[in-house]
Amino acid sequence: MTFIPDDWAGIFQLDTAFLELFVRSSALYFGILALMRLMPRRAGGELATMDLVFVVLIAQAAAQALGDYSSISGAIVIIITFMAWDYLVNVLSYHLPFLERLTSAPPLQVIRDGKLLRRNMRREFLTEEELISHLREQGIDDVRNVKMAHIEGEGKITAVRKENVN
Repeated sequence: MTFIPDDWAGIFQLDTAFLELFVRSSALYFGILALMRLMPRRAGGELATMDLVFVVLIAQAAAQALGDYSSISGAIVIIITFMAWDYLVNVLSYHLPFLERLTSAPPLQVIRDGKLLRRNMRREFLTEEELISHLREQGIDDVRNVKMAHIEGEGKITAVRKENVN
C-alpha cells in the first residue's frame, strides 16, 4: 500500500484531448438544460433550471476527478467549460429576451380571482391539496381570498391576496 503517488505529473496531465473535453462538456450542458426545460416547473424544486443544471454538472465533474479518472486537469477543464457556458447563457439571457424565454419557463397562473385554473394545475401536476398547502404557508387560508397565484419559472408558488380581505 502506497500513500504517495509515483507520478505526480500524471495527476495533472490531461487523459483526453482538450477540445474533446470542451465539446463533450458543452453538449452535456445544453442537452441537460434542454431536457430540464421540458420538465414541469416544480420538478427542480425551487432552483432555476440553469442553476440546477449547473450544480448537477459541477458535482458530476468533481466526482469524476475523484473517482474514475486519474487527471485532475480534465475535471478542471470540464468545470471551467460548465462555468463559462453558465455565465455566458446568463449574460445573454439578460440581454436577449428570446433566450430568456428558451432557458426559463414563464410564470403560469393557477388561481384567478379566487378560482382554481385546473387546466394549468394539471399541466404542472399540481394537486389542489398541494396548492392549498402552499397558500397556507403564505398565510392564506381560503382560495377565495386570492386575487392571483402563479407557479414561477423555478417552481415556487406565489400568491397575491385580494385587497378587500383582512
